[in-house]
Amino acid sequence: MTIEALDDKTAAQAFRRLVRHLRHRDDAQNVDLMGLAGFCRNCLADWIAEADGTMDRETAREIIYGIPYTAWKNAHQTEATPEQLAKMQESIAKNRG
Repeated sequence: MTIEALDDKTAAQAFRRLVRHLRHRDDAQNVDLMGLAGFCRNCLADWIAEADGTMDRETAREIIYGIPYTAWKNAHQTEATPEQLAKMQESIAKNRG
């Protein structure tokens, strides 16, 4: 079975579960997600905005974070270390390949 064969209802349920999981795991920093997987909460928000075609970035981020992005950032985001940033850059480079 391919991802394209997955019905939209099942895909939507899985996506919503992923978003709820990321909201719960506010200890998982975006820079670490980027370093490991090449995407983060902001990427998900960008993908939502792109898929919608009319939604602005801040609205899409609020869907992912459950609160305005600046509020989440102030409450949960820590300063990235040079090591985290280097790993993130290395991972992002793999996205282009």
